[in-house]
Amino acid sequence: MLNYALRTMNAEMITCISFFIVDLHQQIVQLHQEQYKSKSSSSAIFTVYHAQGLTKVDFEQLKKSRGGLISFNNFLLTSKNSKHSLSFAQDNGTKGDLVGVMFIMKIDPSQSSSIPFASIRDVSHSHTEDGILFSMPTLFRINDIKRLTANNRIQEVNLTLINDKDKDLAVLTNYIRQDNTPDKQGWFQLGSILIKMNYLDKAEQFYQFLLDQTKDVTKKAAIYDQLGLIKNIEEKYSEAITFYEKSIAIYQKTPPTNQLDLANLYFSIGIIYSKMDNTSKAILSHTEALKIREQFLPSDHLDLAKSYGNVGLLCVSLNDYPAAISYFEKELIINEKIFPSNHPGLVVCLMDIGMLAYNNGNYSKALSSFEKALEIRQKTLSPNHLDLAELYNNIGLVYNSMSDHSKALSNHEKALEIREKALPENHPDLGASFNNIGVTYENMENHVKACSFLVRSIENGERSLSPDDPILQLRKDNLERIKEKM
Repeated sequence: MLNYALRTMNAEMITCISFFIVDLHQQIVQLHQEQYKSKSSSSAIFTVYHAQGLTKVDFEQLKKSRGGLISFNNFLLTSKNSKHSLSFAQDNGTKGDLVGVMFIMKIDPSQSSSIPFASIRDVSHSHTEDGILFSMPTLFRINDIKRLTANNRIQEVNLTLINDKDKDLAVLTNYIRQDNTPDKQGWFQLGSILIKMNYLDKAEQFYQFLLDQTKDVTKKAAIYDQLGLIKNIEEKYSEAITFYEKSIAIYQKTPPTNQLDLANLYFSIGIIYSKMDNTSKAILSHTEALKIREQFLPSDHLDLAKSYGNVGLLCVSLNDYPAAISYFEKELIINEKIFPSNHPGLVVCLMDIGMLAYNNGNYSKALSSFEKALEIRQKTLSPNHLDLAELYNNIGLVYNSMSDHSKALSNHEKALEIREKALPENHPDLGASFNNIGVTYENMENHVKACSFLVRSIENGERSLSPDDPILQLRKDNLERIKEKM
């Protein structure tokens, strides 16, 4: 039952037998200390065997991990008797689509490992059983994989128990510490891990079980928060909001120890309302989150930047461009302190500010933003990258609006040069460049060249756009206007 609970991630069952898990681990630790305290016992390398049936899909995934790590996320019972393990592997190889796998594990007790193991000969029900029991989770290096039969149904996998100084283990441990909800404790951490592993049904059952067990209202609020997250991931937005609002209702009566928990709830509700295209409710929720974060977070905190960014996007939806620019600029100031100078997140902020400023007629701010974005992208991208063409194009549009047509032409030509190298002839972005250069030549009163590029833009549009596309009609209108001037 224990390994079944661990293998199936049955959180409710795990909570019920948690005392046994702890006790079993402690017994293995004690036995390990007793059996490997002498130099002779700790220096003798030995081999153990473990057989298992894997689906063909799981085995293919195992083959792709050759040279990497494999984890057994349960209490692992192995044997020093290879015949018994081989027999079990052969038996599994005859069942359905299973592949019988015999794991051959090399163990060096002299290498420090945080996962204990011990012989259970003297403590098992059958004193003749020569088994080695590992606590969990046990990590091994996959050294080699060999087939034992012509039909590939029986496989031999050679493993080595890794030690605590293994570089891959250090990277994995650091990732887990950063990614797996370091702010969650106890059973809440288990529930969060289930969510990250996308075991959403199991996570929901687990949190409902915890909800029934606890009388602490603050814990109930935290559980409602997690249930809201699950429903959000499942895109059941109304249910998610209901859970989040239950959590908020508790915190309004019993303020949380950390007010930022309340801010995070408002932020989550705001995100959901944005997904539901309910801009008015979204901006109310995000504004509430922002008020709390401004009060309790340092001025350069990433969550504060996220709030500014989301409120800015909602201001765009409401066509309040000056307010949107203000929020994006606040987001940019924080991001510039947090991120490296060439981080793509800075470019996103600068592009948002640039486009809004351009649409709002603030051409100097638009130009400054686009040029800063270009400077960052030139440091990180190849000279012929399409993202550079996008910026040259935007800068060209701004210069045209500022009546600096020679600089506009220079930038539009740079955009076209990149696009002609990177895009197929019928790509609509090429048509846009032809049109922009044509309009620029018109502004410079070079009508012959203007006409030439506009003809090319129309020919491109007739191949890349639908006949009733307003962009195509605009290009035709541009051409007619220029012909009248010739």
